[in-house]
Amino acid sequence: MYSLYLHIPFCKQKCRYCDFPSIAADSSLYEKYGQAVLQEIIQRHEELGPINIDTIYFGGGTPSLMPIKIISAIVNSIYTNFTINNNCEITLEANPGTVDMAYLLGLKKIGFNRLSFGIQAVQDNLLKTLGRIHSNHDADTTINNAQKAGFKNISVDLMYGLPDQTMSMLEESLNWAVNKAVQHISIYGLQLEENTPFYSMHESGHLLLPDEDSVEKMYDYINAFLPLNNFERYEISNFAKKGFESRHNTAYWQDKAYIGIGCAAHSYYQQKRLYNTHNVNNYIQQATNKHFTYQQEEILDKNNWIEEFCFLALRTTPGHK
Repeated sequence: MYSLYLHIPFCKQKCRYCDFPSIAADSSLYEKYGQAVLQEIIQRHEELGPINIDTIYFGGGTPSLMPIKIISAIVNSIYTNFTINNNCEITLEANPGTVDMAYLLGLKKIGFNRLSFGIQAVQDNLLKTLGRIHSNHDADTTINNAQKAGFKNISVDLMYGLPDQTMSMLEESLNWAVNKAVQHISIYGLQLEENTPFYSMHESGHLLLPDEDSVEKMYDYINAFLPLNNFERYEISNFAKKGFESRHNTAYWQDKAYIGIGCAAHSYYQQKRLYNTHNVNNYIQQATNKHFTYQQEEILDKNNWIEEFCFLALRTTPGHK
């Protein structure tokens, strides 16, 4: 049983905290990139055969920037080349403001049954500081439209420990998410990653962050508040209503096999870790040549595999029991 991850590397603009492999949106590349993904799906099928797929996840970047016809073609190719379980969880990450009702209905028609929205905060000033392209109004409208379109498994991402963020701001964000009646909440503490604007600003003394005590209080509040509102913590940063845990991400934490397709995507199967080129143009060129070269990160021996299995399990609530 495999999980399938597809990386869409395009963003309208890169957030100031983000070090994920993504580039500024270039609509002239969308069609070429989509065709490259289709070519890689075929190669993976030729290499692995008719394997069973239990979860499919479109991440990024901002997958919702891709035209619906390209997303549809990719999903159709997945169904053509692999065996898809009847209850397959199919997720697409999206940013508020990048999807309208027609796009959401299109996703539903294609077969997506789970959406993950990058909200991060509900205060417009914080969103601007983070470099997000949406407003709180956009977030409200997008969640409402997704629910009207028939999606009953919706996740939102939030963050804490942000520049100028107070406890009351965090409380407001959490209350907003709970009141929107979503099924899953991922909430991450801000990490300063090298080669990001936030890291440079912090190094130069131009980024004011909450102190350690304040961040710890935020963390404690999150872990007390969400369970009181029927969101059970099942992983370090993830809370869900019963039955709505992310099956795709859980597969990672349970050390199950997955295939990564797309620029910078990583794969793990047969005790091997592989990854694709991080350069979009190189990725497209490999597709033109009909030969993708996967870099091998490591081969796990039995001892390494056991160690990694235990480490990943400790991220989850069952792993602590």
